[in-house]
Amino acid sequence: MPIQHYGSCLEFISSNGGTNITWTSHYDVPIPVMGWIRYWLHMIFETQNLVLKPVLESELSILHMIFTDSYVRKYLCDDQVFSLQQLEEMLKQSIKHFEEERFGLWFIRINSESEVIGFVGLWYFFDEEQPQLIYALLPKALKKGYSTEAATRILEYCFDELGFEYLVASCDQSNIESHKVAERLGMRKMEEKIVNGSPIVFFRLEKS
Repeated sequence: MPIQHYGSCLEFISSNGGTNITWTSHYDVPIPVMGWIRYWLHMIFETQNLVLKPVLESELSILHMIFTDSYVRKYLCDDQVFSLQQLEEMLKQSIKHFEEERFGLWFIRINSESEVIGFVGLWYFFDEEQPQLIYALLPKALKKGYSTEAATRILEYCFDELGFEYLVASCDQSNIESHKVAERLGMRKMEEKIVNGSPIVFFRLEKS
């Protein structure tokens, strides 16, 4: 796989002439090319049916499409329509988290298929010290076990590699599908809170 390195930008060029993958550092320091290759490969997770890859800057439009989907935004964004600029800032923050803390947002694909069906990841909410589990699928990918499969891989990563002792997930009280995913992951309901005027249910799983 040919690689080109331009200052703070590392570009992977597929041998079959496919779409380039570009990963950019936000620090003005030299980046060892082989170090980035190992880092990038380490962040790609495969499960029985899915491939999870960190969201790249070049994939902003896909992330925006997911967040503005009517089903996704109903529960994830309190039905607000996020602007492209808002999602750009979120994506930059995700990349920064990957660089500094080894987590962020991963796109979910079915095996080697190129189409993205949703995302999973770890994100800071409600001024908490530790990030929460987050997941969202497009409607066509629901009720096939993909959320549980993707989230299970992130749970394993949290406990086995990041050293987390517990993980929390929160979702709208009315989002029954997300409740079921949390329960299938082995999470237990902790409490319900009113956050920004909406009832939010919190689930938690302790490291075994």
